[in-house]
Amino acid sequence: MDGNVSRRRFVKGIVGTTAGLSVWPMWTLARQRSQPKRPNILFLMDDQHRGDCIGAAGATWLQTPNLDRLANEGALFVKAYSSLPSCLPARTSLLTGKSPWHHGMLGYRPIPPRFTHEKPRMFSEAGYRTHGVGKMHFASHDHGYQSIVLEEAWRLPAGKFKCDYRQWFEKHHPDKNVDATGLGYTDHRGHRPFLYDDDLHPTNWTAERGIDFLETYAGDKPWLLKVSFKRPHPPFDPPKRWLQHYERVELPMPKVGQWARGKTGAAVGSLEKSPNATRGRFPDDEIRASRQAYFASISHVDEQIGRVLKALKKRGEFENTLILFTADHGDMMGDHYLWRKCYAYEGAAHVPMIVRWPKSLGIEARRGQIIKQLVELRDVLPTFLDAAGITRPAELDGMSMLDLIQGRTQHWRKVLDLEHAQIYWKGNSWLALTDGRYKYIYFTLTGEQQLFDLDTDPHEMNNLADEAAHAERVGHWRQRLVEHVSVRGPAWVKDGDLTVQKKALYYSPHFPKK
Repeated sequence: MDGNVSRRRFVKGIVGTTAGLSVWPMWTLARQRSQPKRPNILFLMDDQHRGDCIGAAGATWLQTPNLDRLANEGALFVKAYSSLPSCLPARTSLLTGKSPWHHGMLGYRPIPPRFTHEKPRMFSEAGYRTHGVGKMHFASHDHGYQSIVLEEAWRLPAGKFKCDYRQWFEKHHPDKNVDATGLGYTDHRGHRPFLYDDDLHPTNWTAERGIDFLETYAGDKPWLLKVSFKRPHPPFDPPKRWLQHYERVELPMPKVGQWARGKTGAAVGSLEKSPNATRGRFPDDEIRASRQAYFASISHVDEQIGRVLKALKKRGEFENTLILFTADHGDMMGDHYLWRKCYAYEGAAHVPMIVRWPKSLGIEARRGQIIKQLVELRDVLPTFLDAAGITRPAELDGMSMLDLIQGRTQHWRKVLDLEHAQIYWKGNSWLALTDGRYKYIYFTLTGEQQLFDLDTDPHEMNNLADEAAHAERVGHWRQRLVEHVSVRGPAWVKDGDLTVQKKALYYSPHFPKK
């Protein structure tokens, strides 16, 4: 790797120990002596990427050729969700393979120092070389990665933590201002491209650090490499060439349901004056500029993913590497007058999910599959464990998506739970269930409820809970949610019905104790 790049190294043995004794199972050692090298894992992800914003998923206006190619050579999961659609809790689901209630984070709160089972730690202890690049969202703890190179919060007050990217930028380009665009961390304004050469952009930098690992790692152990891009999360600062590309493209504008006009559309203003807004009605030209910059940022990430994949092929391990791409959550981007994340609606909760399996796994399955079963971020860890032949802890809630790829669907989940504790304003605290067709949402601090038929109404324009003709179906889904959360006790269910809570609850009893 480039010796000039700042690193946060966590020095520890490849094999975990207890009182000096190896805890690496002997059967694993035997497997390694008698079998070829276990598959590598390349975990690609970005931040705030909507599930409908991939060309292969139907976004014909969007340039994502590298993600499309992975989908065509693997499987695209079109019913993939983030059960806790905000950065920190979503990444906790990725880290632990558990549902919100079982890992303990129910809303936007810091990730604790350690969970009982964590993806990078499990792979490190099983003999993998583990390396993380980009946005992790746990700057002060390694969670089992043997090494990490961070591109975290870009704009922080003087004297606060500086990620590796910022240190690198300030060291090698002291004449330039890393914050020159003037955009903030949740800023949705458009028309502000990155002001310097592409190789100084954090998206390029993150790709380059991943390429560094692929070009220089010379060990004989299999590896797990996570390359995590912070874009298309704001700031929307793609290279000017990508902004110019989308100036010439007809772009879809937000979808707004009748139910939203009174609920979220009361505030009228300007993104230029309120760039961090979470809801409101803004001028069409500002909305288009924001969407143009968002789509340009996605294409820029896709372009850099292509560079990482090229380096993997050059390394000669493409067909011994499981590749998975996903995102932590989406962005409403003006749908239903809403912006940012933390909502139960498709724009925020629906995420991309692509799995490409290597020939070395010997999976006999059709490539280019479109898989419609419900999957969630908790399924990523079990999928990796399955591919690597590592025993899956019984307490994980997720399942291996390799089962779906191979047509083993009979035991797959029929209903998925989603939730988020209060954020932005009091009314935005909710529980939800979906079976892939219907989505039921219950707002825990107000008692409001919504039901959408995603088959006939994929943009959630019509709230069936407002229609008397659907009262029986609404009641059915309400009862299903009662049954789902009854284990949580009287704060959630009382006298056989959902409660209206006086305050939001951000943790479950399963959250790790200090």
